Amino acid sequence: MKLRRVVVTGMGALTPIGNNLEEYWEALKNGVSGAAPITHFDASKFKTQFACEVKNFNVFDFIDRKESRRLDKFSQFAVIASDEAIKDSAMDLESIDKSRVGVIWGAGIGGLETFQEEVINYSKGDGTPKFNPFFIPKMIADIAPAHISMRNGFMGPNFTTVSACASSANALIDALNYIRLGVCDVVVSGGSEAAVTIAGMGGFNAMHALSTRNDSPETASRPFDGERDGFVLGEGAGALVLEEYEHAKARGAKIYCEVSGGGMSSDAYHLTAPHPEGLGVMAVMRNCLKDAGVNPEEVDHINTHGTSTPLGDVAELKAISTVFGEHAKEISINSTKSMTGHLLGAAGAIEAIASILPLTEGIIPPTINHTTKDEKIDPELNLVLNNSEKRDIKISMSNTFGFGGHNACVLFRKYEE
Repeated sequence: MKLRRVVVTGMGALTPIGNNLEEYWEALKNGVSGAAPITHFDASKFKTQFACEVKNFNVFDFIDRKESRRLDKFSQFAVIASDEAIKDSAMDLESIDKSRVGVIWGAGIGGLETFQEEVINYSKGDGTPKFNPFFIPKMIADIAPAHISMRNGFMGPNFTTVSACASSANALIDALNYIRLGVCDVVVSGGSEAAVTIAGMGGFNAMHALSTRNDSPETASRPFDGERDGFVLGEGAGALVLEEYEHAKARGAKIYCEVSGGGMSSDAYHLTAPHPEGLGVMAVMRNCLKDAGVNPEEVDHINTHGTSTPLGDVAELKAISTVFGEHAKEISINSTKSMTGHLLGAAGAIEAIASILPLTEGIIPPTINHTTKDEKIDPELNLVLNNSEKRDIKISMSNTFGFGGHNACVLFRKYEE
């Protein structure tokens, strides 16, 4: 069976460094940090008092008041980013066959804020259960793609992938395969997360996963830096419209890139720590290259998972050196989490966008906040540090890994007819 080609025809973003695609890309190029003191709640007694929040955001600018009350923030983010991506794709929603359009979305946690609020409200009462009738429909992780589907009338496959921080990368791989195999012609895919909450910050602090650089939040996310001390929690959403090539061509769609392949693997090692030798990461990149039919020496750019944790960054770079050999020194390697923080289930989506735009724009965003070398990291690797790199590239990879040892890798190719 010949697999169908898949391209990206629309993108949307709502991130800590930009509330739409254009703002997001400008901030990425210019190395803008999205980290700042938390405003969503009083974090003065928390070990970590900062995060990468979405800024200058008013949901009523996008969704009416009545509808917004039925959506947890992670679903609000999903609807807004997908609206932008669909508009960007210029699909004619009146003429397209909506039974052939799916929505496959990623979320690692889902409606954490809704769950938190309902439980807190109950605990303040006399034990009489008084829960909001929208509690469950707002909280469950699968509800975001349901809202996207209902909003647009898309009647194809509709579900959520949940694999912690790899969730939206897994969603993109599922979308790729559903189109390749002829199940869909178009899939709106991506991910959203809104975990900058009391429960989210408290839980990750208890795991000692977050940076505690409270005196300098804007420099706290520092992948590959010798003084990194944990990741910075972020929130937001990224959305992509994946489309079968001939379908896109027939309607005269603009094409950002081709989605050539996706790989998955498991560390099978630890609940939260990566395998120290990066075995699962080696496997996922090799699986992705094989699926795409691409040789290692053809890869120009890798947007790493690069969370700014002491163990994770070293293991990932070690795996890259092993898989790509001498060519690893020629690959431009960056981590955009240095700017956005870690968006958990939405990370794969916004980082896919950050891997695609360098193909069209010839600019690779930097890994900011690097001041100190880490002796455990190969100094000959081409890490894009502190400033953007201008480079004409043809193949870009995006790595995304999640607690539980879930690994996903997606490969994007510069579009050529």
